[in-house]
Amino acid sequence: MKKILVVDDQYGIRVLLCEILQKDGYKMHEAANGVQALKIVDQENPDLVLLDMKIPGMDGLEILKRIKEDNPQVEVIMMTAYGELNLINEAMSLGAITHFAKPFDIDDIREVIKNSLAVS
Repeated sequence: MKKILVVDDQYGIRVLLCEILQKDGYKMHEAANGVQALKIVDQENPDLVLLDMKIPGMDGLEILKRIKEDNPQVEVIMMTAYGELNLINEAMSLGAITHFAKPFDIDDIREVIKNSLAVS
């Protein structure tokens, strides 16, 4: 069973993604901040991380860098608010596979996750 970690400081988004993706047959983990996220990546070794760009404290780019340093095999998909294009380019250069703008279409996310995990 593939494991997915959702990292977002917004509780509602974490719950929504975890509920829907669990129904798709993934084992879900969630983190509200970078420290929790990195701990879960170390302990659970997820196949994919859905990572919000704007998180208080350690931001999404910093979390992405740290995940990729120790776990280059983990796929990361960024979630961003509208208009953070410069950050997206940086995230892609750091190894993110793609990104979604919020508010997102949940079916788009499910499709990309399915495709990403089918390849890995």
